[in-house]
Amino acid sequence: MAAATKDAVLGSAVDLAREVAIELAEDPADVGEYLGMVVEGERLVTHRFASAARGYRGWEWTVTVARVPRGRTATVCEAELLPGPDAVLGQTWLPWSERIRPGDIGPGDVLPFRADDPRLEPGWTPSGDPELDSVAIDELALARVRVLSPVGRDEAAERWYRGPHGPTSAGAVASAAACYSCAFLVPLQGSLGTVFGVCANEWSPDDGVVVSLDHGCGAHSETDVEPAATDWPAPDPLIDELKLELVPATVRAEPAPAPVEEVVAESVDEVVGETAEAVTETAEGVAQTADEVVAEPAEAVAETAETTDEVVAEPAEGGAETTETADEVVAEPAEGGAETAETADEVVAEPADGVAETADEPVHEPVVGSDETDAATSPES
Repeated sequence: MAAATKDAVLGSAVDLAREVAIELAEDPADVGEYLGMVVEGERLVTHRFASAARGYRGWEWTVTVARVPRGRTATVCEAELLPGPDAVLGQTWLPWSERIRPGDIGPGDVLPFRADDPRLEPGWTPSGDPELDSVAIDELALARVRVLSPVGRDEAAERWYRGPHGPTSAGAVASAAACYSCAFLVPLQGSLGTVFGVCANEWSPDDGVVVSLDHGCGAHSETDVEPAATDWPAPDPLIDELKLELVPATVRAEPAPAPVEEVVAESVDEVVGETAEAVTETAEGVAQTADEVVAEPAEAVAETAETTDEVVAEPAEGGAETTETADEVVAEPAEGGAETAETADEVVAEPADGVAETADEPVHEPVVGSDETDAATSPES
């Protein structure tokens, strides 16, 4: 094939190509300087213009023109904006099912079904043998259409162990103890449980996340932090002189109770002593009262006798009346003395016998004296 040669008619169609580029662009200013032409073939040339549009740095406006044989007029074949050698390009286009990455699935998004997913393999199909089915379904949890294949299990273990929840993360390197000794670790079942577990500590940054057994963080259940002195100076104490603080009274410790026998003996001694003192005081009071009671009638009888003598001795008419008066006067003290003696006997009879004998002797003297007084004052004497 013969090499393409320059075409004078097409090479001179620069103004035509610029007009087409300006019509294609949104703004005439987006079409920049002329960059040259490229001979695409016989009677086929492409003119290039720099792009000044925002976001299209390094791109070029290309307009391709051609002519018929022996023709003297250029015809525009196509015009478009194409990337140049220094253009900023996007990533190679891929189907969305291949472009998706972890974390891209949002609410309502659904992944397409992959029947040939190498990470999965068929699950357990019940065979009718109770022993085999119980082991596969109950113990191994294989009663699903598909389960993890060795490839899928290995990929998950590698991803978890090399990720931010493995032993190489910054938190694990700075931790004082590993997760395998933490009380908040919940081990996994199966072969993955030998390397991984789930964190159940709400204060940990890995709460609810699968972590390796040699991972770690600052919320380990068995570690502690050393107390550090504060750099802030201690504030001066503040005294509130207007607030009253109620302090409860201190309860004093009571001595241990004495044995029951000692308490009973002391109580009996105190009761007996108090009773004896009370009896003695009562006896002394009764004796003194009896003496005072007996002495008062005697004095009254004596005074009455003197009064009677004075009355009888006065010579006056109507001696019989005076005598009767004297008898009445003398009889009243005598009767009063007798009543007083009876009262004294009743009072003295209550205390002991020794007190009663002492009180009986002076009781009868006023009574005898009253009879003698009556005989001395009688008109017959």
